[in-house]
Amino acid sequence: VQLQASGGGLVQTGGSLRLSCASSRRTFSDDTMGWFRQAPGKEREFVAAINWYTYYRDSVKGRFTISWDNAKNTIYLQMNDLKPEDTAVYYCARRSRTILSTTASRLPSSYDYWGQGTLVTVSS
Repeated sequence: VQLQASGGGLVQTGGSLRLSCASSRRTFSDDTMGWFRQAPGKEREFVAAINWYTYYRDSVKGRFTISWDNAKNTIYLQMNDLKPEDTAVYYCARRSRTILSTTASRLPSSYDYWGQGTLVTVSS
């Protein structure tokens, strides 16, 4: 399985971006798909995940929305009201045929497949 992330770029504070992550293999309703990010010098951190539920880190709640187009085997991350602290490389990930819990979905080790990352830079 290959995951192709795209949609990153440079945006000003308060702006919006939509990230996409296309899977090379069909996605299933009992997969869990997630977004993580990694800023320079920091560890990779959870951003959002989707299966039968949606999960978000607290700092993006109300600003980011994760969604899934099963027909296109693609997930999205709509990011609004972006802040400089959102600057990072964003990675998508997939755990096949498992509905991860709130806790497990936040762990990078829970995922089987990773995309290559797309850079989001928010200028102040």
